[in-house]
Amino acid sequence: MIQNVAHLLRARRFVPLFATQFLGAFNDSLFKQAVVLFVTYQLYSNPHKEFQFSAIAQALFILPFFLFSALSGQLADDHDKARMIRIIKFAEIGIMLLGGAGILLANIPLMLVAVGLMGVHSTFFGPIKYAILPQHLHRDEVLGGTGLVEAGTYIAILLGTILAGVLASRPQSAAVAVLAFAVLGYLAGREVPPAPPAAERLPMTWHIVHASIQLVSATMHIRRLFLAILAISFFWTIGAVLIIIFPPLVKNVLGADEQVASLFIAIFSIGIAIGSIAINRLLKSEVSARFAPPSVIAMGVFVLLLHFVALTWSKNGPDLTTLENFLFNPMAWPMILCLLGVAITGGMFVVPLYAFLTTTVPKTETARTVAANNIVNSGAMVVGALIAFALSSMGIGPVGQLLLVAAMCLISAWLGWKLHLACDEGRCRVD
Repeated sequence: MIQNVAHLLRARRFVPLFATQFLGAFNDSLFKQAVVLFVTYQLYSNPHKEFQFSAIAQALFILPFFLFSALSGQLADDHDKARMIRIIKFAEIGIMLLGGAGILLANIPLMLVAVGLMGVHSTFFGPIKYAILPQHLHRDEVLGGTGLVEAGTYIAILLGTILAGVLASRPQSAAVAVLAFAVLGYLAGREVPPAPPAAERLPMTWHIVHASIQLVSATMHIRRLFLAILAISFFWTIGAVLIIIFPPLVKNVLGADEQVASLFIAIFSIGIAIGSIAINRLLKSEVSARFAPPSVIAMGVFVLLLHFVALTWSKNGPDLTTLENFLFNPMAWPMILCLLGVAITGGMFVVPLYAFLTTTVPKTETARTVAANNIVNSGAMVVGALIAFALSSMGIGPVGQLLLVAAMCLISAWLGWKLHLACDEGRCRVD
């Protein structure tokens, strides 16, 4: 099985897609994190405004998934996916020109517009990256390929986050970097092998609202997809709230600088990458949800531990702590280990669920299925961002909101268990 995964990293049918996704995730992370850190540490000095800006940026990035996923799924199923990738990655160059200008001018509305447009970019690329895997890979390679894509994505997020922390106080360098990596992503996308649509095409629906309702209803009535999509949605809602929490938690609770905020995102990314590979080894390339409930219950336990560690934290003084001083704090390592545990168990939970979406539907409908998943996921994540915003307005800070995250893990565990009962032991089939 390990060889099964390793050989994909030498395969012409996989590597260009992997590289394109890697560079796209890297640039997404670099730009979003650079914007949030730049605004949090350089432009604002109000904890509530900082938290709310983080929530608004997250919501703007996610909203296009809710609005345009139905259209993106139809386009991906009905057109050559490689050609779609080239168009989407070319558009990223223009978006990064706009975003770079926003950073250089310290213009918050312009930066937020670019964040929203990057959400549109990711909305149209998302269904393609998953739907193309069963088209280019053998069935017993799909789980391994999905795990590699997820692991690569979070390693890219890690590296983008680290670079964002370095460049947060150097806006000119950040603007040049996001544009350069957009160009590299376009060049990688040009090498993706053709992935023509299936002979049997479904009719296109251009009305965004009607298409979304139609797509979700056509997918969610299938019990296994309903359960998998709901479970994934709760996971990404948890992830969205955590990403919103991290910068204000680090600055206002831990009293640490932007490099520590980047460290938190980096640890989260490393952990999900580890979990993505670990679950593939445990399942031996089998598509199964049997490890989903214990994984997400363990995730909830680690979130609770993170909450209690944060409660016991005391700031040293008015000045922000540097990364080096943070690492010498005796409570830093329990916090790092808790965060790593959250991420590893999260990766183990979510990767097999994505494999369900791409292996238990006809290949003519994989992009639409992923798009339906993205609609529900994004709706849940926007709700999560709004709840985080509302709780912040009510005076409930990031430490208290970790309890909300732990509670959502219990719901995800229940959904994972229902999916395991409904769809494991050979009972799952393509309808």
